[in-house]
Amino acid sequence: MRASFLGCPVDLLTMAETVDLARGAMHSRIRLQHVALNVAKFVNMRADPVLAADVANSDIVGLDGMGIVWGARALGLPATSRVAGVDLLAELLAVCAREGFKPYFLGATPDVLHQAMQNARESHPSLVFAGWHDGYFNREQENDVVRDIQSSGADCLFIGMPTPRKERFLAAHRDNLGVPFIMGVGGAFDVLAGTVRRAPVQVQKLGLEWLYRIYQEPGRMWWRYAKTNTLFAGVLAHALIRQGLRHPLGAPGAVPPGPSRIGG
Repeated sequence: MRASFLGCPVDLLTMAETVDLARGAMHSRIRLQHVALNVAKFVNMRADPVLAADVANSDIVGLDGMGIVWGARALGLPATSRVAGVDLLAELLAVCAREGFKPYFLGATPDVLHQAMQNARESHPSLVFAGWHDGYFNREQENDVVRDIQSSGADCLFIGMPTPRKERFLAAHRDNLGVPFIMGVGGAFDVLAGTVRRAPVQVQKLGLEWLYRIYQEPGRMWWRYAKTNTLFAGVLAHALIRQGLRHPLGAPGAVPPGPSRIGG
C-alpha cells in the first residue's frame, strides 16, 4: 500500500511482498525501481528537491530505517515491518541463484566489489553475475558503463553508490538500461564484502544501528548521524504536535498525488 509519510511517498510492504514484486518484475521484464528510505535520505530530500523528485518517481519506496518505521507508526500509518536494503539484497541474491536470474553489481571500490561478489558466490554456488563495474567512474566514462549494463542481459541491477549520485544516475538512465529490477543498496557491498560489520540483531531491533556505525567509524559518522537524527526528530515532533492539535484533513496513509505502479 502506498502512503504519505511527512509528504514523502512510502510503500508499506513486508520483506516477502517486496521480494515477490522484484521477482515478478524479473520474470515479466517490466521495469521496477526500488529505493530504500532511511532517516538520512529523508532529511536530505527536504533540502534537495531534485533528490525528492527522484525518490518520489521510484516504483517502490521501502522503509529501510527503523526511525522511519517508528515515525510512520507514530503518525498512524500501518507500518508493520522494516525492509532493510542489505537484507533485501541478500534475499534477492538467493532468488537469483535458485531461479537463474543474473545480477549486475555497480559501485564500491574494485577490491570491495570483487570481494562482495566472491562472498555471494560462496553463499550461492549457482549464482552467475551478468556483469559488474566499480563506482569510481567519471562523467566521460558514464555512457560506457551504461552500455555495459545494457549489453549484459542483467535481470537485476544493484547500485552501491552514495546518495544522491545513484539517484541522479538512475534518473538519467533507468529507462535505457534494459534491466527489469533496479535497486540502490547504499553501503551493502561493504557489508557483503565483510569490510563493514552489521550491528548485532538485538541492536538492529532497538533501532540503534546508527550508533553501532558511529562506534565503527566515529570520525566519519558521528556528525552525519547527529545532524540527520536531530533534524528528523524535530520534523516528526512538529508533525505529531500539529496532528494532536487538530484533526487531519485526510486519513493517515492517504495515497499522495502522482502515479504509483504497485498501488494497492
